[in-house]
Amino acid sequence: MKRTLLLFTYLFGIQLGAQETIPKLAGKVKISIEQGTIEADLTLSDIPQIKDYFIRLNSGLNILHFKTTESNDFLLGFSVAHNDTLSYGETKAYFFPDDTGKGKFLPNEVQVKYVGKYPVVKDTLHNYARKDWRGNIAFNHNSIRADGLQSSWYPVLYDITNDKTYDNLKYDVEIDCQDCTTLYINGNKPVNAQNHKFKSDIARELTLFCGNFDFSAVGDTYILNPSFTSKQINDFSNLINSFKDFYTQKLNIPFDQAVTFVETTPTSRKDGWMFVSYPSIFNIGWGKMGLISLFDPKIQNWYRPFIAHELGHYYFGTYKVLNSELGDMMTEGFAEFLSLELTKKMMGAEVCDQKISDKIEALEDFDPIPMGKITGESQYGNRELYVYYYAPIVFTAIKKEIGEEKMWEWLNIILTTETTFTNYNFLIQTLQTIVNDQKLTQFILNQYLKSDDSLKKAIAKITMK
Repeated sequence: MKRTLLLFTYLFGIQLGAQETIPKLAGKVKISIEQGTIEADLTLSDIPQIKDYFIRLNSGLNILHFKTTESNDFLLGFSVAHNDTLSYGETKAYFFPDDTGKGKFLPNEVQVKYVGKYPVVKDTLHNYARKDWRGNIAFNHNSIRADGLQSSWYPVLYDITNDKTYDNLKYDVEIDCQDCTTLYINGNKPVNAQNHKFKSDIARELTLFCGNFDFSAVGDTYILNPSFTSKQINDFSNLINSFKDFYTQKLNIPFDQAVTFVETTPTSRKDGWMFVSYPSIFNIGWGKMGLISLFDPKIQNWYRPFIAHELGHYYFGTYKVLNSELGDMMTEGFAEFLSLELTKKMMGAEVCDQKISDKIEALEDFDPIPMGKITGESQYGNRELYVYYYAPIVFTAIKKEIGEEKMWEWLNIILTTETTFTNYNFLIQTLQTIVNDQKLTQFILNQYLKSDDSLKKAIAKITMK
């Protein structure tokens, strides 16, 4: 197996052990949760040499200037690109034209000063939004919530050529919020303060959660704004550790990060969801959508798989960042597959079978383009159905073809093989390496990855007695 992996590595021209330049963010951010304002003076340094790029910033931020300290500290002329097709819609894509006006210039260090003002939702009777979502810079009645990747409240560099986003940064950032009692940036411990300097030499997505709330800790697991009793906090910690132990054992990759859980409410009346920004997992919802649902016998078997999915993103999305046309599908599809496997082991085959049946029912009128014919994420059609329902159904069928042991080996090699692009070729080459059977590999490609009837064939395999 080692020889096969080395051959695979050589064929893909992978340079193992290369040291990547990781940018650093430094400066000061002033926030008011009462006024819904953000004012920042931030400097992005140690910028890698990239010829074709965008710098994404939230569309609600008003830029005073971009400036570089190189060549006597001068202001940079900037343009806004209108062809940033991979952004999520919340951001503007900036770049600095070079002297010819035809190319782009990127200094080693860029300072940006800006200010933004956002709606503050203080109640959900008369003053609320129609929708809330991950990329929203959300001010609710007692906090600000902002992720890094999607909201881009700080400058996020995107390498167009290599389809790489630099949302995970080293940082040395001072947060000042005089109407807050607790401050938190992903990758640090929460603090009871109105002003604090947060530092991290490990690159993190700078997801932000500051406001007026308490927090609890059991061991190295933090819960911000918790709705638990003391006993439930301990039970919660034990449950999360059991999930992490399962993934560690099956994938043979230690789950070696402490996790911080954040509970908060949306700025809308009905929305509820979870998202991960390791080492933080955010739960946004009202009432039964809170973490307390983990201990409600009536719905815990429905809710616990969501936690398992988000923990699965430690591997697919953090340990391994996936890109290219299938990157989103693999990130969410494999995390959901992990959740199904954990559900089967820890909640029972009946619960897992019901989840699979629900997915099959939801896919009844869905006609997906097979993975092997996807050339861009827009071809997913209904993204939710494609990545959360169709993809894990296909992966479950492949598991039945190659066996559970080889399926876990396949996931391991996907996670541990270094490559620039995690595209379709990468997917099938890693599969072929593990299967080591040309006939079986070709059968899987024809049945589940290239066939226009891949969904029907996957369902038939899964439901076969």
